Amino acid sequence: MKLFKKVVLLGSVIVSLLNCESHDAQRIIDKAIEVSGGVLLDSSSIRFNFRNKHYLAKRNKGDFLYGRLSTDTTDSILDILTNTGFERFVNDDFVYTPDSMAVKYSSSINSVHYFSVLPYGLNSPAVNKKYLGKVAIKNKYYHKIKITFDKEGGGEDYEDEFIYWIDIKTFKVDYLAYSYAEDDGVGLRFREAYNERYVKGIRFVDYINFKPINKNINLLSLDSLYVNNGLKELSRIDLEQVKVE
Repeated sequence: MKLFKKVVLLGSVIVSLLNCESHDAQRIIDKAIEVSGGVLLDSSSIRFNFRNKHYLAKRNKGDFLYGRLSTDTTDSILDILTNTGFERFVNDDFVYTPDSMAVKYSSSINSVHYFSVLPYGLNSPAVNKKYLGKVAIKNKYYHKIKITFDKEGGGEDYEDEFIYWIDIKTFKVDYLAYSYAEDDGVGLRFREAYNERYVKGIRFVDYINFKPINKNINLLSLDSLYVNNGLKELSRIDLEQVKVE
């Protein structure tokens, strides 16, 4: 009987700790979203250029329209992603897109818009948050939070996992990392935010994109690798001519 009571007590303690972790992570994410624009993003129109394409995002309290316009010497291609689905227009004419390609295009468009306004979006119902503690990076302290997604509502890449490093004083996201499925295993990326600017109250940053130098590395160790020069730069993720209405 005593053993049973100890097991029950231990179980209660574990549940309490998990609830505390979830509460701390939620509080920190809420604050991070707030200082980055928060409710201003709920009803907004944002335009920017990224890698020779023009992007548009219109959000209105849960409804959204994400656009991507690309041009070449002969054609202009406009892709539109909304709550109801995907459509493509070539030279202003609607073009049927097979489901397999629509999923691919939708994922590509959504990814750019998702990263452009982080951490906005981390309070969607399919997002799970776990507080991992405080860590030091370049003589500053950060809350380290892990993000996973439910299969239901988590999108095509729901198995991807993210880590966010949020400044304990400013509550701004200075670093993030994520794992994703590759043909030969799991890919890892680490991003350092730079070129911070606020446009009509909304925070935008660009990123230096890194990958591990060596294989057999896990997601949780990427901050340590960054500090100890264990990452190499792959690319820059720069948003240009950002406009907010």
